[in-house]
Amino acid sequence: MNILGIIPARKGSTRIKDKNIKKLGGKPLVKFAIDNALNSKLIDKIVVSTNSAEVLEMDRDYSERVFFLKRPEAISGDKSTSIDFVNHVLDHEEHNNQIYDIIVILQPTSPLTSPNDIDNTINLLINSDADSAVSVVRLAHDVNPIKMKIFNGSKLIPYLEDEGDRMSNDQIPDVYVRNGSVYCSRINTIKSGKIIGERCLGYIMPRSRSVDINDELDFEFAEFLYMRGFGSN
Repeated sequence: MNILGIIPARKGSTRIKDKNIKKLGGKPLVKFAIDNALNSKLIDKIVVSTNSAEVLEMDRDYSERVFFLKRPEAISGDKSTSIDFVNHVLDHEEHNNQIYDIIVILQPTSPLTSPNDIDNTINLLINSDADSAVSVVRLAHDVNPIKMKIFNGSKLIPYLEDEGDRMSNDQIPDVYVRNGSVYCSRINTIKSGKIIGERCLGYIMPRSRSVDINDELDFEFAEFLYMRGFGSN
């Protein structure tokens, strides 16, 4: 199978200025995603989709296996969708007679992802008849949806269902959420206009590698984990 890795790295983030080039341990976040993709045993080519001049200049640091594609401003805003930049990349690749079976999206905001996490997610899809496979993490006990409450006046009432006396971990089911690290889909799913298909599998990652940097507190937590050896390259 031909497998394409796409790394979205637009400029213009609001909660963290220049988030994708912010340095973790002296290394820009976008380079974590590129290096992890390069260390994957399954990804054949990597395209970095960006409208950032600083990111485009990084092409000098990599071989031809990594291509930096300038993203049009029309699909670089806050309201632009993921399928927009994916289709832009695929149009470019198909124009150059490059055809792929599987598309993998890797986020710079998940720097602690390992190459094994990438390959395990891809293999999960390859060895199935599913449309997609994504990385997930188990929610902590205190944010399990069964434990969620809302206020009725000053009275706490269940948001989804009555928790009853279920207070320990083994009394409530495990719940998982996409952690933003790896999105993997067959080309037919992408061509149908979806990043994730209806038949989607989940690859479970530990919390220690599931940090998703959206604000400064997330970044500080990523620094804490990185300095302790999690996800280091």
